[in-house]
Amino acid sequence: MVDFVMVSVVVVPLFLGILQVGLFLYVRNTITAAASEGAHYAAVLNREPGDGEARTRELVNGVVRGELIDSIEGQSTDVNGQPGVVVVVKAHMPPLGLWGPGIEFTVEGHAIKETGE
Repeated sequence: MVDFVMVSVVVVPLFLGILQVGLFLYVRNTITAAASEGAHYAAVLNREPGDGEARTRELVNGVVRGELIDSIEGQSTDVNGQPGVVVVVKAHMPPLGLWGPGIEFTVEGHAIKETGE
């Protein structure tokens, strides 16, 4: 009985920590993919950065809790001399599962804008 308690004190926090890292990576990668997709969507001819914001929000809402997303912002930018679009998502990830104060992070999606030339 004592051995079980001693081993559990080490193994349970280790297991929960691994789960938390996995959850963080899943959320961050999902938001990164959505930002990239939103930037590509906004880079199509006759679309605006706001269209990329809406597309990113649509993709994120189906997968990640809305409370985790602080802001989504689409902007025109310059990518190596070419017109481009960047979608910036600011979010946070609580350290205890999906509750508690958050660890803030920012991800960006970039795309070169199509031109009519």
